[in-house]
Amino acid sequence: MKYIINNIKSLFCGTMLLLAGGASLTSCTDWLDKDPDSIVAEDEAFKNFRNFQGYIEEMYSLIPDKEKANYCTSWNFGDDAVHNTEGYAHMDHQVDLGNYRDLWKNNQCWIGVGANSNLWKSAWYCIRKCNMGIEHIGSLVGTDEERELLLGQLYFFRAWWHFEMMCYFGGLPYIDKAFAADEIPQLPRLSFQECADRCAEDFNMAYSLLPMDSQAWDETLAGMQTSGNNQLRVNKFMALCYLGKCYLYAGSPLMKEFEKTKDGGVAQLLGASSNGKTYDYDATYCRKAAEALGKALDLVINNRVNYHLAEFKYSNLYDHEKDENSETNYSDNFYTRKQNWKQPGTCEAIFRGLSNGDGSNWNCSKIFGPKVLGIVPHDNIIHHPTANLIDQYGMANGQPIYLVKNGQYVLNPDSGWDPTHPYKNRDPRFYHDIVFDGFHYVLNTENFTDAQKALKLDYCSLYTGGAMRDVDQGSSTGYFIQKLIPHQCNEYDRWCYGWENSNCFHSYLAYMRLPDIYLMYAEALAAIACSEGQTSYYKDRQTYCPSMSGVEAINALRDRVNTADFPMEHVPAQFLNSPRDFMDVVRRERAVELAFEGFRWNDLQRWLLLTEPPYTVKYSHEFERIENDDWYKSHDPKDAQVSNFRKKELITRNLDAKHYWFPLPDKDTYLYKGFNQNPGW
Repeated sequence: MKYIINNIKSLFCGTMLLLAGGASLTSCTDWLDKDPDSIVAEDEAFKNFRNFQGYIEEMYSLIPDKEKANYCTSWNFGDDAVHNTEGYAHMDHQVDLGNYRDLWKNNQCWIGVGANSNLWKSAWYCIRKCNMGIEHIGSLVGTDEERELLLGQLYFFRAWWHFEMMCYFGGLPYIDKAFAADEIPQLPRLSFQECADRCAEDFNMAYSLLPMDSQAWDETLAGMQTSGNNQLRVNKFMALCYLGKCYLYAGSPLMKEFEKTKDGGVAQLLGASSNGKTYDYDATYCRKAAEALGKALDLVINNRVNYHLAEFKYSNLYDHEKDENSETNYSDNFYTRKQNWKQPGTCEAIFRGLSNGDGSNWNCSKIFGPKVLGIVPHDNIIHHPTANLIDQYGMANGQPIYLVKNGQYVLNPDSGWDPTHPYKNRDPRFYHDIVFDGFHYVLNTENFTDAQKALKLDYCSLYTGGAMRDVDQGSSTGYFIQKLIPHQCNEYDRWCYGWENSNCFHSYLAYMRLPDIYLMYAEALAAIACSEGQTSYYKDRQTYCPSMSGVEAINALRDRVNTADFPMEHVPAQFLNSPRDFMDVVRRERAVELAFEGFRWNDLQRWLLLTEPPYTVKYSHEFERIENDDWYKSHDPKDAQVSNFRKKELITRNLDAKHYWFPLPDKDTYLYKGFNQNPGW
């Protein structure tokens, strides 16, 4: 909050700087050190569309890049990821320890004090920019269309920055005024739901003012000046999708349960427990969510926006080699290569910030693979998936491997999963996302050392005791992930498809992509049914989206990955008899489709499962090989037979109710009565 007041009192005191054709506000103290010729009066910055749009452009650049907040950033706080031991100082491991306060001194996290743009600092800065812009819109000399485009962006960003902070810190003061430099605001914290209502008002305003999508932006007179380059500009469809997300989060079990008791507008968490309330949603908010998300899906299905699901067609799925007949590519959601530094996201990315492709080459591309004998160089830090995440990837027949009953994972007898062939007949996304035992990791071994050849490091030895199971330089869980960074980003394949500049390798994670809309829509329908004891909403296609029911939304994602070589079936009928059973399907689907994209912690949090077993235990898979090493050179590793396949506990997270929110900076909570610390901190 100190940063809020600093911004209000000094950072936005009316001086401005034109940078790269756009106006940005500077602090009074910073202004004293600047060349007077660089200072531009307010009426200059806001006088015409070009200057005003330049003023707004800065907010796009301040959207944090989760993957590149620092040299080795942390963004997966759920039960889906774990660091090797040399990464234990990073924020994701500190979350495992319950040390949430480390957020305010750990510069490897995009939320708190990341070295580059971070959420907390950028949000208050940009909220102030939004309010300044809204209050100065009358200064604009321009057309009604230009005024609507500017206001639409300002309202969207004011809501978006508030909402992103709410997801980690709970309800906050909703700042809708540019306070005078000598005025100290006394704004009490709102509850999450109260804050969500304010966000919804702004998202609705943005929806009413903005063009539908980037193509519609191109067709405006103002947008024609940047025709073909409007993909990242906020639009009507983005506002509609975030409106639905805002309502769904507000209606989630955490937000409903802790709306009941407040202390100065802050949800009281102390002593709280989920008490089996994970299916207890606020039906009123979920209906609003279903209405917005259903409307968005109807636009997609009827081709009224330029968003659609990317194709899952590969000539070699393990190597992410695109089929020559494929127009779009699933992997392009997460990284691009040999595409002239094109920003990832393809036709699915709904909301993204600006991204520097060069940052992918040096750090981000080197933190996912094995460090054994320099297979992947750079610092000895590895992000890898837990066996928990692996077990979320179900079977090709549509069945989950495990069900959760009484706080434990129970083997699903209908899955057909065989522990002697654990990687056979799995969800196709497993083969795209996960590096498992026997995987052909290094394709070019021409320059292998004798030591690397002796250990046969071109193929992954991830069985118990294997060369790549070292807890420091390998994987403690038995897996690596290549969903976000392909395995060719190693020292020996980098020239062909890795991080060398000639390949223009660029990685980036969107804040929202289209499958999330399918998943949130299905969740909203299931939530309504769970809360009202009905069984029809998750099937109903008429009330909220004439083109699609809840189960059809899930099946659409499965149809996308269904191929002849890697089949994937629909949701089995046995899970459609109970809204709670269907809700479990939706949640498993979220874990798989959005794996490693940074949503798992927020999901477990809002579902009141963050402190509940079995989600508090991270584990590995242990097993012994039966096939000899040479077998993998001529066979598909998914067909390998193993023995003694089992789970091993790695970390138990002893979290309690206070860990449902991150703490605010202590120094900020002392500034005035009403800006209270989150309970328990």
